Amino acid sequence: MSQLQAPSAKSKSPVRIVTVVGARPQFVKAFALSTALRRYRDVEEILVHTGQHFNWNMSDVFFAELGIQSPKYNLGIHGGGHAAMTGQMLGSLERIILEENPAAILVYGDTNSTLAGALAGAKCRVPVVHVEAGLRSYNRRMPEEVNRVVVDHLSTLMLCPTKRAADNLGREGIAAGVRIVGDLMFDSVSRARSLAAAHSRVLERLGLAKQAYGVATFHREENLEDPGRLDRIVSYLREQSRSTPLILPLHPRTRNAMQVAGIAAESEGIRAIEPLGYLDMHQLISSAAIVLTDSGGLQREAYFHRVPCVTLREETEWVETVENGWNRLWTMPDYAPRRPIVEYEMPDVGDRIAQLLVDEFSPSRAN
Repeated sequence: MSQLQAPSAKSKSPVRIVTVVGARPQFVKAFALSTALRRYRDVEEILVHTGQHFNWNMSDVFFAELGIQSPKYNLGIHGGGHAAMTGQMLGSLERIILEENPAAILVYGDTNSTLAGALAGAKCRVPVVHVEAGLRSYNRRMPEEVNRVVVDHLSTLMLCPTKRAADNLGREGIAAGVRIVGDLMFDSVSRARSLAAAHSRVLERLGLAKQAYGVATFHREENLEDPGRLDRIVSYLREQSRSTPLILPLHPRTRNAMQVAGIAAESEGIRAIEPLGYLDMHQLISSAAIVLTDSGGLQREAYFHRVPCVTLREETEWVETVENGWNRLWTMPDYAPRRPIVEYEMPDVGDRIAQLLVDEFSPSRAN
């Protein structure tokens, strides 16, 4: 197909937005924002799934359970090194952008899919909108941290969940296009509560009583690439499981790393299971006594359900969870005094972002 021409300033064509997703946390956020965007007749969202997470439990189940529109494009790109994966995505996304001629590219979070979407938009001179902008762990050994920094510096609109995130951007010299909109994950969790209560039977399937177990997950590269560190994390979880039995949904990458290192996934107090769909995972976390994870998304979900969390890292980009006593790093002896995190629970974030996108990119704005 040939490249489309940009609409004129007087065109009544809908605002066309290409949204790039590729991993579980992005599907969850798209659940809230795509739902809000569908309420605008003058907005056309084109969903592109890079394929970074690709099997049923890591990808398709989210679209099925949450009613997210099927992607118009599924690139099927996964595996390999960071550079190779990002490069493949970049070439494919460039072709889609030239074909669809969108008003903006929307990306979420900090994955390789996020970076590829932002790079493709910048190369094609299409404005980039970054949801969850301004987060910083200040650990450049993490690929996710590198992705966050680069994407923010390429973006036209940086939608920050908190004032601290906006302040982080200010310290890097970024002021134009910064908006504090709240945490989109809160919207998704709020929408999922009734769905999970109505449809999830995960506690019955696993024979679990509420508050009688913990949930553990880890998949970050820094925790998997060093067998010594991986062994320390598993040993830590085994120690914790002596007081609270743990359910361990295993990311495929985690399972593979443990097999290569010769580390058993299960022990007397740890029960390893396959990854869960969003509604089952939502129900599992909401009924848990504790969450132990290296996932930024689960740190906040634990807070939204008022479940204490332990982060299996030496730092976190979601520092408010630690400062307000709902989370602690596994290297810390105890929690800070517990207080609510008001910034995390701003309502209607999806609607706020949708309206902002319409206001910013409507053709009438050029008149």
